Amino acid sequence: MHEEWCETIFLYLCGRFRTSQIKMEYIKTSIEGVWIIEPQVFKDARGYFMETWKQTDFDKNIGRHVEFVQDNESHSSYGVLRGLHMQAGEWSQAKLVRVIQGKVLDVAVDVRKGSKTFGKYVAVELSEDNKRQFFIPRGFAHGFLVLSEEATFVYKVDNVYAPQSEVCIRWNDPTIGIDWPIDREQVQTSEKDLKGISLKEYEVSLEG
Repeated sequence: MHEEWCETIFLYLCGRFRTSQIKMEYIKTSIEGVWIIEPQVFKDARGYFMETWKQTDFDKNIGRHVEFVQDNESHSSYGVLRGLHMQAGEWSQAKLVRVIQGKVLDVAVDVRKGSKTFGKYVAVELSEDNKRQFFIPRGFAHGFLVLSEEATFVYKVDNVYAPQSEVCIRWNDPTIGIDWPIDREQVQTSEKDLKGISLKEYEVSLEG
């Protein structure tokens, strides 16, 4: 297997390897539209190679075209919790997220009006070791908690930043009941996130 990986990397870098031979695994989650994506990683003594993004394969597996327009990056220390964030209305964003350093618990909460899984969430561990990616469609609140000493978090979005449309739902809303795996006293978050609204308040705003 080691020799096969070496040959694959060599052929790819020389332009003689068909990218169709590189397969990402798309894993459905318990909530419709939310996906975990596992890349195929080719390793040898020098390190590794992997394909992290391919528009045609992504669209084919997700079942629709998603046009990402911006890449973002953040760096945080242990216990930092960012979320639960989203942009509402015409400025809604789909996100494709991954971790290139460290480890986080990443969470997507379904807040789509009329969804049969409204208020439910999917949580997945993303790390530099498992190299998983997490696709979060529009209509979800998103957040993550850093579980390692430090973590670098990168993500694509399909809509630009629009501060006037920002919504923050409380990370510890008991109605959602996210099982964050560290003591609450260790959580570090922003003043803005501490003032987030409840899921019920957001639900009422959808009815207005």
